[in-house]
Amino acid sequence: MPVLFYYLGLKFFFYSNDHEPIHVHVSNGDGEARFRIDPIQMIENHGLKTRELKYAEAAIEENKEVIVERWNEYFNK
Repeated sequence: MPVLFYYLGLKFFFYSNDHEPIHVHVSNGDGEARFRIDPIQMIENHGLKTRELKYAEAAIEENKEVIVERWNEYFNK
């Protein structure tokens, strides 16, 4: 499970067996959500609070290029 970065207690990562479209998982001790990258859109949420989802979306927006680059590197795209 490649971890991309941490931000305000949230971990941003993808699973080694993930699939397209490019997306990122976000978790903390209370739950996990999944966001599509282009356009940025929450796909599902299991336990993250509204504030955490807003932080996650902002961090994804700011790091969108890094996430796509790391995805392509990891999955040999």
